[in-house]
Amino acid sequence: MESSRLDDAGLGLGLTAVASVTAADDDSELSRFSRPMLTMAAVLTILVMILGVAGNLLTIVALLRCPRVRNVAAAFIISLCVADLLFCVTVLPFSASRFVHGTWTHGGALCTVVPFMRYGNVGVSLLSIAMITINRYIMIAHYGMYGRVYRTGWIAAMIVFCWLFSYGFQLPTLIGVWGVFGFDPQLGTCSIRPDASGRSSKAALFITAFVVPCVIIIACYARIFWVVHQSEKRMRAHAVGGGGGGSRPGLGAGSGGGGSGAISQRFKPDQRHAREGREMRAKRNEWRITKMVLAIFLSFLCCYLPITIVKVTDPDVRYPGLHVCGYLLLYLSACINPIIYVIMNAQYRQAYRSVLTCHRQRGRMSASTADRGLDGNSKTMVSQVSIAMSPVSLTPGHGIDDDF
Repeated sequence: MESSRLDDAGLGLGLTAVASVTAADDDSELSRFSRPMLTMAAVLTILVMILGVAGNLLTIVALLRCPRVRNVAAAFIISLCVADLLFCVTVLPFSASRFVHGTWTHGGALCTVVPFMRYGNVGVSLLSIAMITINRYIMIAHYGMYGRVYRTGWIAAMIVFCWLFSYGFQLPTLIGVWGVFGFDPQLGTCSIRPDASGRSSKAALFITAFVVPCVIIIACYARIFWVVHQSEKRMRAHAVGGGGGGSRPGLGAGSGGGGSGAISQRFKPDQRHAREGREMRAKRNEWRITKMVLAIFLSFLCCYLPITIVKVTDPDVRYPGLHVCGYLLLYLSACINPIIYVIMNAQYRQAYRSVLTCHRQRGRMSASTADRGLDGNSKTMVSQVSIAMSPVSLTPGHGIDDDF
């Protein structure tokens, strides 16, 4: 039987598998679809590939060139973009070819490399999203430790972990001791197959690289929204109950320094309003980033969850149409994130515009503005939450610098 030969040869499995492709063509899921449908799927895959390469490459260049958007979250977004870019370059061309030819036609070596890259990039993408979410969580809920955690060395270590874990987890499969990479005649493509002992790493990969990061992300966002909700309640109570005492600083100082008291009364409110305005603008920007990351995660679920559910619940491919639709949604995830950046963040739109128009001066001007917003008034959301959660007021200049 063809499937028994597929389980015998570790890294050399693909050679046997490709030799049996012709015999398996009639049983593959793609053989059950009309040629126009396969052609449409190939065209859509190529379109996603082009958009994904352009969008992710533009995002990487924009984040590296424009200081205004260069912060800790941007470091993980660059990692996410690199993973999506590699997915577009190393996986999607072969997926389009699979739809065109109806089966795998690229030899045994690539039959091992392509699924290895596919699963690895999926892991890096979700772990990068999880790292950004944890960054948002620590900034909002544990602001006191933010500066200690997000130093340059730790940020680099977190990004390296995302890549090493995602690809290292597949090494047993790569060498054929815990499942094997090879041609799946039912799917008409290369994937993880059971090894000679009947073992497969698919279930463990699903739990470790999908379920666990998703649980972490959901828990972090639940905590973020709870903390912000509680802080807003306390700030409203503070504004109603005790906001009047500190708003009139010169009324009780009439008998001492009349001149300085008048100056204080005249200038302090303006300075306070200016500072509060800067903090509110920075707070809104951080909220945009936090909501943008949530949108990225939800889009990831919408794109990856269907194929994941289909793979787990229909291992025998009784419903091949669901598999193909799931693959197309999975491919869409490689180009959707830059669209989210454009829709949800004005600073990213400006960064894209500056790259497309080669306007480096605008980036430098934005950098000075961003530095003032982050260095001098970097309390932003963290300050608002901390003021509400603690009776001790924060002094300017002790904020958290989110730049890297």
